[in-house]
Amino acid sequence: MASHAPSRPLLTLAATAALALSGVALAPAGQAATTDPVGLNAPYEYLGWGNPQRPADVMAATGVKQFTLAFMLSDGGCTPKWDGSRALTGGSDQSAINAIRAAGGDVVVSFGGWSGNKLGEKCGSASALAGAYQKVIDAYRLKAIDIDIENTEVADAGVRQRVISALKTVKTANPGIKEYVTFGTTPSGPDSAGLDLIRKGAAAGLAVDGWTVMPFDFGSHSGSMGTVTTKAADGLKNAVASAYGYDSATAYRHIGISSMNGRTDESDETVSTGDFTTMVNYAKAHHLARFTFWAVNRDRPCPSGTGAGDSCSGISQSPYAFTRIVAGYHG
Repeated sequence: MASHAPSRPLLTLAATAALALSGVALAPAGQAATTDPVGLNAPYEYLGWGNPQRPADVMAATGVKQFTLAFMLSDGGCTPKWDGSRALTGGSDQSAINAIRAAGGDVVVSFGGWSGNKLGEKCGSASALAGAYQKVIDAYRLKAIDIDIENTEVADAGVRQRVISALKTVKTANPGIKEYVTFGTTPSGPDSAGLDLIRKGAAAGLAVDGWTVMPFDFGSHSGSMGTVTTKAADGLKNAVASAYGYDSATAYRHIGISSMNGRTDESDETVSTGDFTTMVNYAKAHHLARFTFWAVNRDRPCPSGTGAGDSCSGISQSPYAFTRIVAGYHG
């Protein structure tokens, strides 16, 4: 729960023919009207639950032009499917992407998340994992992907290396594609698994466009969530600078924030629109590679008598208040 993307070159005629023969339907490429790099300000929307809003309606209401669509998972093997069960192309997910592009927007596809079968674990090698990522990139002519590496996927050192090696292969094979890696954090910066990912990336020569932390579900901390988030991001910046040898300004341009709106999974932790304003001002001051949040589904008040959940924030807010703040971030 995150940059400056020219289009990926079109597939060769031979590759296109091969995909057609294999039964993979090629989705329309579309043309994003926004000049913002794909992924810079693309809030997450989960089309599998949480009473998801029609993305084109969100665009019309907020001015947002990009979405990070979650999640691409394993079908139990090394084949990518939406939520691990819905077909890669030809279904409602493709229809949503087509509608976003028809309205002048674009998408990032996010692989992973907390639940479900993860491709990083189910694909037996880095080359197989890169092939699974590539299948999705080719199906949707993606300019950016997000690897939301959580739970058992991030906990395994071998899987962390597999993901990094696969991303290096994808980066080499797709000039110009943007890669974001998203993971949990402590209030002071990445935990040991996050630090290991960054170090493995640097050792592999992988130029991740936005190492992105999810600064919430802390359990306990002092200060507002806006302030705590900036401290966690500073810790991320320091880790990236150390691993890659970047100066501070360059390191900031290679990190991102992926927050959560309203009541988080911790019952006593709340992220307000004021906290989001603190975050966006910080992002603007340091020109972060990415500012996003989980999730559009939750960016509305709850019906009377119900608490925060998959489809509402649990706080008093106007619909899309958080999305509008994110949409106003332009680097």
